[in-house]
Amino acid sequence: MSSPSFGARKRATVIAGIGAVTVLGTVLAGCSSNGSDSAADAGPAQSGGTLRYGLSQAPTCADPAQAGSNQTVYVTRTVVDSLTDQNPDTGEITPWLAKSWEISPDAASFTFVLRDDATFSDGTPVTADSVKKTFDSVKNLGPNASLAKSYLSAYTGTDVVDAHTAKINFSGPNVQFLQATSTPQLGILADSTTALASEQRCPGAAVIASGPFVYTDWQQDKSVKIAKRAGYNWASDAVAHQGEAYLDGVDFTVVPESGVRAGSVASGQLDAVSDALPQDAPQIEGAGGRILTRPNPGVSFFFQPNVSRGVLADQAVRQAIIPAINRQELVDTVLDPSFFPATSPLAHTTPLYSDESSVVTYDADKSAKLLDATGWKTGSDGIREKDGQKLTFSVTFSPVFSGNQAILELVQQQLKKVGVDLQLNLVSNGEWTEKGVSGDYDSLYYNSTRADADILRASFSTEGRNLNRRGADPELDKVLTDQLAATDNGQRGELVSTAQELILDRGLSIPTIELSQAIGAGSSVQDLNFEASSRLQFYDAWLSGK
Repeated sequence: MSSPSFGARKRATVIAGIGAVTVLGTVLAGCSSNGSDSAADAGPAQSGGTLRYGLSQAPTCADPAQAGSNQTVYVTRTVVDSLTDQNPDTGEITPWLAKSWEISPDAASFTFVLRDDATFSDGTPVTADSVKKTFDSVKNLGPNASLAKSYLSAYTGTDVVDAHTAKINFSGPNVQFLQATSTPQLGILADSTTALASEQRCPGAAVIASGPFVYTDWQQDKSVKIAKRAGYNWASDAVAHQGEAYLDGVDFTVVPESGVRAGSVASGQLDAVSDALPQDAPQIEGAGGRILTRPNPGVSFFFQPNVSRGVLADQAVRQAIIPAINRQELVDTVLDPSFFPATSPLAHTTPLYSDESSVVTYDADKSAKLLDATGWKTGSDGIREKDGQKLTFSVTFSPVFSGNQAILELVQQQLKKVGVDLQLNLVSNGEWTEKGVSGDYDSLYYNSTRADADILRASFSTEGRNLNRRGADPELDKVLTDQLAATDNGQRGELVSTAQELILDRGLSIPTIELSQAIGAGSSVQDLNFEASSRLQFYDAWLSGK
């Protein structure tokens, strides 16, 4: 059954892609509104009130460095500031805790001059030593910090030049690092937090940062409460106002059921919710609310095959599966027009994305012919066989996005049409991470959000997470590494384009859809904005009628 059209819905969807990091540290872009979609007659912003927000999944950890899922980042971003920020409309890297910076000609060192008025919520000042201790601590964190670690790949240390000047050094060129400094994963933390071990940094009370909100309560798997920080006055240049946040706080509640989230907005029990699915829109809009959407940059939702075992060890099989998936049908049936069919390992809003739709396209006849050529013949039950073995594999996924199961159930039907038996293995977020570490999976299903093409290196390099479990591939590994040294934007674009082609040629990514954020907001919610990586930014948000 097709989903209802969202054509009549009020929305603010970013379509054009964010451009790439240049040697001067600017990110060029062509983006539209970032999705706040405030009511036109709401008037000037008002202070006060607590926004009640429904998360679709429980945050995994209070530590920004160990935050991976969107639902976790929505929470952790509120308490932590970064050295820089990224303008969601232009993609430009802008000052935040750092008021200026210089990049060495080889992009192997980055010197940041900090503002001198920022403090952590425990009253201690934000200093160059805080930057050093924050980055030094990342290498000692566990597997949940894999993204933060990828940003600091080849990190050799930080020189504290003076109290407010930090020079971050790498063993080689690292052009992606400036954008990385805008992410919450590299947000700057107080000494009392960076001194803690990984597991000690997950309880909410243990995380001390300099953001506009502070944790006041953390009930794992249930709820999180944050409160406005009095005296906050060092917001980034990428947000709409300066000074304290407008909201007194945000109460985050975990509400896994989509229908319950939508009903709670319609009834006024919640002010806004994550993952508003197509069937939820009429109820939310009927009560005077609206749906806010923005596509995520980064790696599209995809199957990442474990090439070290099972039928997916055969590159020809992996290549044959790519055209068996009807991505437009996934969008039309399960999602809505604010989502996009994947056309590359990268989402189209990612810097240096290249259109690989000639490969990532639906062609069931092509898929069948490729499988025929590899010797997999259709059996009596419709599933292909070869040497007494069925053409079957499993996909391990979590409900990190509430549409995942429905998407994969439809992919399961599509693959069956070409004789492939896909088995679905739904696990918790924690189990998914454990599987990734152990290698006990045929394939993993996930996406990674980041407004920089270096996300490819983190996802596919043998020096990154290497969830493909592959051996050395000098050609692919070289382009993934060489793009870090390409201070010329055009040269970097060519390398990143080649990387996308090679990843598909090797069958290391079987893309499905690009993730978009779809937020259901009640009529009183104003200026609930998306930041550059399409995560919510609560600092500018306010409630009318409070």
